[in-house]
Amino acid sequence: MKPDTFAAVMATGIVSIAALDHGYRVISDVLIVLAAVALPVLIVAAATAWKRESWKLTDLDVSLRLCTYIAACAVVAARLAEHRVVLWILAAMALQGWLSLAPVVARRMWRDRGAGLLDRAHGGWELASVATSGLAIVFADLKMVFLAVLFWAIAIGVYLVMTGLIIGRAVRDPAAPELVQPDIWILMGGAAIATLAGDHIHKAGLESVRPVTVVTWFVATVWIPPLIYATLQRFRRRRELPPGLWWAAVFPLGMYSSATYATAVETGWNWLKIVSLVSFWIAFVAWLITAFHALSRIGSPSAPAGGTRLDRAT
Repeated sequence: MKPDTFAAVMATGIVSIAALDHGYRVISDVLIVLAAVALPVLIVAAATAWKRESWKLTDLDVSLRLCTYIAACAVVAARLAEHRVVLWILAAMALQGWLSLAPVVARRMWRDRGAGLLDRAHGGWELASVATSGLAIVFADLKMVFLAVLFWAIAIGVYLVMTGLIIGRAVRDPAAPELVQPDIWILMGGAAIATLAGDHIHKAGLESVRPVTVVTWFVATVWIPPLIYATLQRFRRRRELPPGLWWAAVFPLGMYSSATYATAVETGWNWLKIVSLVSFWIAFVAWLITAFHALSRIGSPSAPAGGTRLDRAT
């Protein structure tokens, strides 16, 4: 068990939403059942691991990766939004997680500001923005428009801060191995979920957000070519990764599909639905490969304790 283990639920939930966008109801239902069952199981397992391994929230690599819990609750809530009781319960769980982690992350980042952050930033740090956008989505679904806009604005602000830190590290140390980890795709996923949050806010009755959602979708799209390049660099090094880390790449792929579909509906650019459909199948295939690989590793020996700090954290 690792702090970011809820990324599997995030990925499964958003691919379920993308499948529903395109009318693949059976695929969507199977995936959301898997996500809904896995969530409480992982909550219990994470609580046990936390007690056993003494996770320290003051470690940014722990607290930021635990944001996957918030995002997982939000994604499952968004898929099951028609069930109001479930929506309220998961929204409360996500909010409680955010209120617990946000002050810790903010305090630690302020203390380590400057080079202390630039030397450590990587794609997984965008999970803070992803989790906050997830809360914006559930508040929009609950018709709490003020809170939805508030958390959406915070999410975009956090995204800009984290992206600046990651780019700053890339300029200072372009050979840093953390910059070619699969979680670097959350750079795209953070902008994509902000797009989806804006779409939910638009549906909740605030039409003026449309220009911002187009901008965030464009930002997500622009990130795709450099992220493909980074992934190819990862494969060239032929270094195996823990299977759980790839869930952090599956989630942005599914989120881009859903965000692109929402943008197509909002703007009337129907050609984007084709882009969304292609993205869905890429995300679904990536989900199948990652799930199969994760299942095949059950019972295999753990990674050596002498790995890098990032490998141990993931």
